Amino acid sequence: MNEHARTSFARRVLGAALLDRDVYEEVEADRTALGQAALVVTASAVAAGVGSFANGGVWGLVAGTVAAWLGWIVWAYVTSFIGVRLLPGPDTQSDAGELLRTLGFSAAPGLLRVAGVVPEWAPWVYYGCALWMLTTMVVAVRQALDYQTTGRALLVCAVGFPVYLAFLVVSLLLTGPWPI
Repeated sequence: MNEHARTSFARRVLGAALLDRDVYEEVEADRTALGQAALVVTASAVAAGVGSFANGGVWGLVAGTVAAWLGWIVWAYVTSFIGVRLLPGPDTQSDAGELLRTLGFSAAPGLLRVAGVVPEWAPWVYYGCALWMLTTMVVAVRQALDYQTTGRALLVCAVGFPVYLAFLVVSLLLTGPWPI
């Protein structure tokens, strides 16, 4: 990856985490950004696994990574189905690539789950990141599906969020006891 690509990628990740609509529009339009989006999801999942290591050792690392990846995939597909098939807006035109690219970048706040390696922080880090990722996903959905209101995007994401949250809870249970 050349210097410009690294800078562009880092800018996109930071912009996505900070809810920058222009970044989501840019990623939606960039057909070459699917690899970058997959990298964000993978790095976010690995961060979840690393954050689970202190509580579950190697099992926590593996289970946390796999559960984070699977949870994101299920959430993305549920969100896509609801947003495109059940609740499309009048201007909704999207293909799977557009949605996967924007939703991939919406996983950017999950990179902070690595801080879960500090056992006292783990539950707060995981739940805080989940809520932040819900927020970034709302922006991603609004931009990718060309919704006129944030309310419609919020509704679409809120329906899929419990599925993601269930995966989050399962991963927390699988990776060991959590001090609260």
